[in-house]
Amino acid sequence: QKGTGRARVGSIRSPLWRHGGTVHGPQPHSHAYSFPRKKLLGALRSALAAKLADGKLIVVNAFSVAEPKTQAFREALDRLKVDKTALLVEVANHGNRNLDLSSRNLEGVELISSNEVHPFHLLRYDRAIFSQPAIEKLQLSLKNSASRRNHDAAEGEGKAQKKAARAPRTRGKKAAEVA
Repeated sequence: QKGTGRARVGSIRSPLWRHGGTVHGPQPHSHAYSFPRKKLLGALRSALAAKLADGKLIVVNAFSVAEPKTQAFREALDRLKVDKTALLVEVANHGNRNLDLSSRNLEGVELISSNEVHPFHLLRYDRAIFSQPAIEKLQLSLKNSASRRNHDAAEGEGKAQKKAARAPRTRGKKAAEVA
């Protein structure tokens, strides 16, 4: 490079040059966040309690669909007074194919298994319809995951009341004489 009268330059792709490279350019990052499990289960309990309090939680013995007919299934939902959206929850291993075929073409109706229930589902749909085995499985799962403190408080078997706070100390003789 000697003798040209120009500066020493390494690469023409240097970031200092026009049309050069980018310094510390964007890197692909995953911004995924795993929500804390205890908070998620607490939200699920809360959403179920809200649905129950509003009278929008329905439990049926079983989803027995003889043939995959959407119209017949719509009539069954109308008998349950489901006029808007509905979430159907069935036990995963039952695999009721006719139920799946009957419900999938209805707008505002979603069929999920009991291990996929999320607070978002319960808040999104107007009514929640559980089969008896599905609600029992969900209750067992939520009961087993409850913290010991919450479990004791729910059953009213809390520990004995804490002792009252200790009485404040009285002043010593010298402090009493000065005051």
